[in-house]
Amino acid sequence: MSGGAAREATASGTQRLDKWLWFARFVKTRTLAADLVSAGKVRLNRVRAEKPAQTVRRGDVLTIVINRRVQLVRVLGIAERRGPSAAARALYEELTAEGDVIKPHSPSSPPGAGRQPSEVSPVRRPAGSGRPTKKERREIDRLNGKAR
Repeated sequence: MSGGAAREATASGTQRLDKWLWFARFVKTRTLAADLVSAGKVRLNRVRAEKPAQTVRRGDVLTIVINRRVQLVRVLGIAERRGPSAAARALYEELTAEGDVIKPHSPSSPPGAGRQPSEVSPVRRPAGSGRPTKKERREIDRLNGKAR
């Protein structure tokens, strides 16, 4: 997009979705923003965003899933450039309570149901306890499903 076309889009109050996510500092790079949209982790007004080039306007509601955290935001503005974090924060309004996390299991099944042995969390050792002994290593491997 040429400089004139970019200014026209900003003046009309629309912007590419990937560019807006980058300007609003949800992701570090525009490529990551495009990958996030392509992976289906962004919804625009409750509809899955299909392409990074989809347009965003003031008043649109975005549902963004990053690191299994769901963020629901309302677009308040369109920026001409990626500025400091304070300016980026002014581009949106947070609609979600802090800490909403997608659970890896459904409410009907108990946690851990249907898990494979490789999905078991690793054994935690106290900090500063040094390397595990051979016996401890075998126990850790057995718990992690790597028994020989």
